[in-house]
Amino acid sequence: MSKPLSDHDRKKQISVRGLAGVENVTELKQSFNRHLHFTLVKDRNVATKRDYYFALANTVREHLIGRWIRTQQYYYEKDPKRVYYISLEFYMGRTLQNTMVNLALENACDEAMYQLGLDMEELEDMEEDAGLGNGGLGRLAGKNHRTIHKSYIQSVETNDRNSPFLFVFSPFPACFLDSMASLGLAAYGYGIRYEFGIFNQKIVNGWQVEEADDWLRFGNPWEKARPEYMRPVHFYGRTEHHPDGVKWVDTQVVLALPYDTPVPGYRNNVVNTMRLWSAKAPCEFNLKDFNVGGYIQAVLDRNLAENISRVLYPNDNFFEGKELRLKQEYFVVSATLQDIIRRFKVSKFGSREIARTDFSKLPDKVAIQLNDTHPAMAIPELMRVLVDEEKLSWEKAWDVCVRTCAYTNHTVLPEALERWPVDLFAHLLPRHLEIVYEINRRHLENVAAKFPGDSDRLRRMSLIEESGQKRINMAHLCIVGSHAVNGVAQIHSDILKATIFKDFYEMEPHKFQNKTNGITPRRWLVMCNPGLAEVIAERIGEDFIRDLDQLQTLRNYLNDEGFIRDIAKVKQENKLKFAVHLEEHYKVKINPNSMFDIQVKRIHEYKRQLLNCLHIITYYNRIKKEPNKHWTPRTVMIGGKAAPGYHTAKMIIRLITAIGEVINNDPVVGDRLKVIFLENYRVTLAERAIPAADLSEQISTAGTEASGTGNMKFMLNGALTIGTMDGANVEMAEEAGEDNFFIFGMRVDDVDALEKKGYHAQEYYNRLPELKQAIDQIAGGFFSPKQPELFKEIVNMLMHHDRFKVFADYEDYIKCQEKVNELYKNPKEWTKMVINNIAGCGKFSSDRTITQYAREIWGVEPTLEKLPAPDKSPL
Repeated sequence: MSKPLSDHDRKKQISVRGLAGVENVTELKQSFNRHLHFTLVKDRNVATKRDYYFALANTVREHLIGRWIRTQQYYYEKDPKRVYYISLEFYMGRTLQNTMVNLALENACDEAMYQLGLDMEELEDMEEDAGLGNGGLGRLAGKNHRTIHKSYIQSVETNDRNSPFLFVFSPFPACFLDSMASLGLAAYGYGIRYEFGIFNQKIVNGWQVEEADDWLRFGNPWEKARPEYMRPVHFYGRTEHHPDGVKWVDTQVVLALPYDTPVPGYRNNVVNTMRLWSAKAPCEFNLKDFNVGGYIQAVLDRNLAENISRVLYPNDNFFEGKELRLKQEYFVVSATLQDIIRRFKVSKFGSREIARTDFSKLPDKVAIQLNDTHPAMAIPELMRVLVDEEKLSWEKAWDVCVRTCAYTNHTVLPEALERWPVDLFAHLLPRHLEIVYEINRRHLENVAAKFPGDSDRLRRMSLIEESGQKRINMAHLCIVGSHAVNGVAQIHSDILKATIFKDFYEMEPHKFQNKTNGITPRRWLVMCNPGLAEVIAERIGEDFIRDLDQLQTLRNYLNDEGFIRDIAKVKQENKLKFAVHLEEHYKVKINPNSMFDIQVKRIHEYKRQLLNCLHIITYYNRIKKEPNKHWTPRTVMIGGKAAPGYHTAKMIIRLITAIGEVINNDPVVGDRLKVIFLENYRVTLAERAIPAADLSEQISTAGTEASGTGNMKFMLNGALTIGTMDGANVEMAEEAGEDNFFIFGMRVDDVDALEKKGYHAQEYYNRLPELKQAIDQIAGGFFSPKQPELFKEIVNMLMHHDRFKVFADYEDYIKCQEKVNELYKNPKEWTKMVINNIAGCGKFSSDRTITQYAREIWGVEPTLEKLPAPDKSPL
């Protein structure tokens, strides 16, 4: 008879040991078959492609789970300092293929599906892009990034429904989460689980039409609800001041239900967590109202509570929209801080007993990164928790808060920095308004002590803007309440210090840093462009996937005819594949030997899609004028979404589609020039378009783009860049060599000088005949014969109030495009330039970015060591 097991021995049997899947084709097929039948309750007679996708997703997920559990066990055992990245958006794209790449399962899964008679690409196409991000909406008004503040205030106060929105697009958190896991950091991403994403874009009769992005309608196999960690979030109410502190009472409560998604590192057995909060009404459903016939009101009250996580970026043209937006920002911050503090307190491995109560140690164990101003409420909320609930003195709490929090800025445009009305704050978060006022009082005392008698500086640096409607400047709150403030490209960080944050930099220069953005090479090379990754690996091995600086050695192959040929071959294969996709989805047959000239980004005046349009029209006119000349064939593709309330951006889309309608049907031009608007641009479409691109358009006005990451993705995938010296373009040109970039246009100093001198579009219109011809065609209805005045608004804007100075760069842009055409006629030299660009991409890995954040802001050390596989785990 066997010896009875002790309680300890029994519990040891509950372990991840032995749960690690055997990663071979036979096991994968068996797991796939099991999930199809027992998880989805389907057989081959009724299963759809989506069912097969879910079966495969659950099969791959099995290989994540053991590693996920083991990683969290390891963190609790070692108790490292943890990094918490709070963002209102995570632009994740699809998960299946990325997970297979990071777990080294892709080949085995491909073979398993092939043996089962299924097409892997068809199954991957069943997955919805996660609708968790696409950019913040903030108003744009005023004349430029130096003189915009006053107009911004006026536009908000007058509630101008036609004032354009500005996307502040920060897709980097998705890349950052990948890198954090790949570098072995104990990191967590926190955000909101939006029921509906940004929107799906349809082009109907040339116009953008928005459709709901119901990305969860079929379910999400990658997430796991965690109701045991549900947290209450409070709103409204009032404050009571007592001798022992302040109490926030009579509040309304919304519950935050967390959903966890695993984030695997690259082949290191580390799986971190992205935790997204979903709003739920409290369990106390108003049964009394319901029973007396108040059915609708009872349901409406519940829906109002749950609206917080319903949609990404509600329309804030109205008070209700502003209130909902602020609710979203506080909701994610409150739930996240409760979770962080719970984890900080429960530090004893294998125990849920509170083991840590000394909050002076919080900065030693917790780093909170605020991604833009959207999570700025973390600062007053942390102060509320520490002072009101944990009973720390204000001074101690403030020291802890500042040493714990850090702030990343994503824009040089002041109008994109949030400013919340004080009366809205008082109504929704009365205790936090008191805390913000106290932070501001002490902050201004420090300013006055350092700059005595400078009342204007006090006004500029105040957290509260007093002119017009009183508002709280959330960027100022972030700077004052953080120990580090960083921009996302060197030029961007320099502009912040010299302009909008100049006063703060002069007061506390030690806070300001630069952290140039990066992209993950796993998704943006290995996954989306496997052919190119393979060609590179054949020359320098596979270690570059985790150490992108190794790409520098590709310069040793600049004169290697075989390598040049292989690079060109991969590009042509990607173009042929994308050409098929375009013909299937856009019904346009294009010349795959033409130059693929691509500009994909949100539609906005400062991105200057209009400058691209003017070049297209100019090139079209030249072909029409000399149809027998040998012209470099081009297929110009422009894609991106316009914010629903941004009328000018929607008109820009309509102009692009109208230009395409004329040019694509002109028999004189033929396949020498085609114009395609890429509908519903998103991560999945980017993964097709970017590897096929020959030319990347990065043409924003110098001094307006913070960084950009699309530019880096194109560069890594073998596209050459035509661009201004703006954002990360500056550093990209340095790394690749300016001779390998098509640089044009004004620099930041030139833009400033022109602003001081006065920008007069009419002068360029009168002086440049081809520009005049293009503008006259747009204004005269050449591209809209049925509605001749359709684009008069755009022409009027360009001629009379173009704050981004399109005409000033037109002439240089056209000349630079002529250089592009000439080089494209020489494939060998073009490809050599491509190789130089790829070789210069090392700096733009998100691994490098996160390593700098880790060492210089968070105080943690990355590691390339692998965790033990779950089947080798002692736990």
